[in-house]
Amino acid sequence: MSQTIVQVENLNLAYKNLRAVQNVSFSVESGEILAVIGQNGSGKTSTVECVEGLRKPDSGLIQVFGKDPWQRRGEVYREMGVQLQEAEYHSKIRVEEQCRLFASFYDRPADWNLLLTQMGLDGKRKCPVHKLSGGEKQRLSVLLSLIGRPKLLVLDELTTGLDPEVRQNMWISFENISKGGVTIIMVSHYLDEAEALADKILYLERGRQQFFGTKQGFREYVKSRIPQDKWEENLSLEKLYLMLAPKTTGLTMEGIL
Repeated sequence: MSQTIVQVENLNLAYKNLRAVQNVSFSVESGEILAVIGQNGSGKTSTVECVEGLRKPDSGLIQVFGKDPWQRRGEVYREMGVQLQEAEYHSKIRVEEQCRLFASFYDRPADWNLLLTQMGLDGKRKCPVHKLSGGEKQRLSVLLSLIGRPKLLVLDELTTGLDPEVRQNMWISFENISKGGVTIIMVSHYLDEAEALADKILYLERGRQQFFGTKQGFREYVKSRIPQDKWEENLSLEKLYLMLAPKTTGLTMEGIL
């Protein structure tokens, strides 16, 4: 029987005069994958950081495992794994040392040696973390988020910097993890990633919630927002998103030639 793992109601967060998140509400059940989508500056990371307990909201309700993640972060983190968009590590620490350190935080850590092999990092165990490539650092960040055997995974830009084959393998891995009952919240700019993995979509625009629901529900939402003569059946999630997203000015050759 599924249960609500994350419940967010009327979340608001501001940075001085900037209202970063405005009246955002959503929920995620056990074993579900939620994709949070929107342009840069839409409030995706700010919303997720409130769920993680890294930021205190100005108002609204957040419950993770039935607890306030800001007030009871230590309890929540025993069952939450977080993969950060940009993670900083000690300049001289090696990959295996970083894994061993993270494993020491948990009573029953996952087998990080096995995870190193599965992530294609076994040959990098003696390598200083700061010498890893961008894609390798990303894989290490994902690996570290899994060491605590989490019931909730929060992933920010899951496959940025990864080649297509590794991305596909990562999708398969996280699909299998969710089938095992783990809840996943993923922030992504890759709409093919959301299409392949997500059960639900949260679409934000300039800090405001525009849509929350299933992928089919998102399709119907887009259809209701655009002229009927522009509608086509079986559009990809990326094309649906581009129909809605605020348009930006493209690069011109003026002043270059």
